[in-house]
Amino acid sequence: MAICGAHTTTSLHSPCTTVSNAGCFQQKQVIFFTSNRRSGRRHGGARTFFQVSCSVEKPVIIGLAADSGCGKSTFMRRLTSVFGGAAEPPKGGNPDSNTLISDTTTVICLDDYHSLDRNGRKEKGVTALDPRANNFDLMYEQVKAIKEGLTSLLDPPEVIRPPKIFVIEGLHPMFDERVRDLLDFSIYLDISDDVKFAWKIQRDMAERGHSLESIKASIEARKPDFDAFIDPQKQYADAVIEVLPTQLIPDDNEGKVLRVKLIMKEGVKNFNPVYLFDEGSSITWVPCGRKLTCSYPGIKFAYGPDTYYGHEVSVLEMDGQFDRLDELIYVESHLSNLSTKFYGEVTQQMLKHADFPGSNNGTGLFQTIIGLKIRDLYEQIVAERAGAPAEAAKV
Repeated sequence: MAICGAHTTTSLHSPCTTVSNAGCFQQKQVIFFTSNRRSGRRHGGARTFFQVSCSVEKPVIIGLAADSGCGKSTFMRRLTSVFGGAAEPPKGGNPDSNTLISDTTTVICLDDYHSLDRNGRKEKGVTALDPRANNFDLMYEQVKAIKEGLTSLLDPPEVIRPPKIFVIEGLHPMFDERVRDLLDFSIYLDISDDVKFAWKIQRDMAERGHSLESIKASIEARKPDFDAFIDPQKQYADAVIEVLPTQLIPDDNEGKVLRVKLIMKEGVKNFNPVYLFDEGSSITWVPCGRKLTCSYPGIKFAYGPDTYYGHEVSVLEMDGQFDRLDELIYVESHLSNLSTKFYGEVTQQMLKHADFPGSNNGTGLFQTIIGLKIRDLYEQIVAERAGAPAEAAKV
């Protein structure tokens, strides 16, 4: 419970406000839930209210949507690395926290907005993908508070101060229009059914001892809600990383060699799509085998304009996988609009995390590229904000 002056409040819309000498004009009461994904239990059922205070710098808000097991965690690790640090759970707080904090970024998992635990979902006959199992009003209020530069506490106690980059990742970051409008940039990880099935078999059978029949049943049980509530969000994304079975191996069903597309929406503010060789052209490229070592079935790139859910997009595609990441510099030198700080930065980032899943194929390459584009987007937004007072003074 938050104490403001002599008043105790138990309402989200508390009348308790203060004015500071620093010009921080409004304090609000914001509720934060946390959940324990490892055990599948929520931490308590009561809502705890904490006082929040203002921050000077307002963060850039990024949304990352994908189904479970589709690489969101790996993407977050690549993104935070671009900004020069690894994200970790808040120190001194809940050891099972879904929140990840680095010097520049804060990542929250939208699992924390489940309004029903597993037993509750079972009783009501809904999955976690169903909007009825999630509190979108709360999600909107809290993301809006962070975007406005407010600081808050999570329960169990975790201090959440507005970072430079604030990422919301999970099943529904673009489902609610109010939350969607708060995002400065959005990404969707689109894993095809065939690849998702292959990945889930590899993970759940090898690591968790699940049977093939139970894995198939789990996928089929989730599919109607996924198709209804999760998949449609990709139409709103500024960038989509689409993972498909390779076309280099006929009838391949192992999901080890992948064809990956980076679908980039045209006309997005502060975001210029990456292109191969000649912007706006349609190109198919098989790299020189003497400059890029690759075993069977080889590597093939493609690039060109297209339409996606009625939007004009540029699409960069890679089919196959690398044998030697140090040779990626050859590919990087043929790509433009990468938003790198120096020649070879994409290759450096890939080598730095060679042990991450997808580092030998297009998933790792395109996640790294999008991480660099987000850094560039952040720097452009900060520059615009810094220049705003001067521009206003000219009017």
